[in-house]
Amino acid sequence: MRYLSWLLRLVLFVLLLGFAVRNSEVVTLHYYLGYQWQAPLVLLLFVFFFAGAVIGAAANLRVVFRQKREIMALKKEIRQKGQPSESDGI
Repeated sequence: MRYLSWLLRLVLFVLLLGFAVRNSEVVTLHYYLGYQWQAPLVLLLFVFFFAGAVIGAAANLRVVFRQKREIMALKKEIRQKGQPSESDGI
């Protein structure tokens, strides 16, 4: 299984390397107020892909933290129900 994982990584690396070589032309990205940025096309694609992944992960953090708080509250409730109370006569 470990060899299959490394083989898949190697294939992905070769595909990405080929993509980078085929898209190395310099392009100009125009901003507002006359700002421009010139960079290879593959660099721009990777930067914006990475930025999108980071923004997507950050958008999910709120949900993850809310679920984590809910899990902690439920665990606390389970612990409290497992302990005998004073009204049980023990």
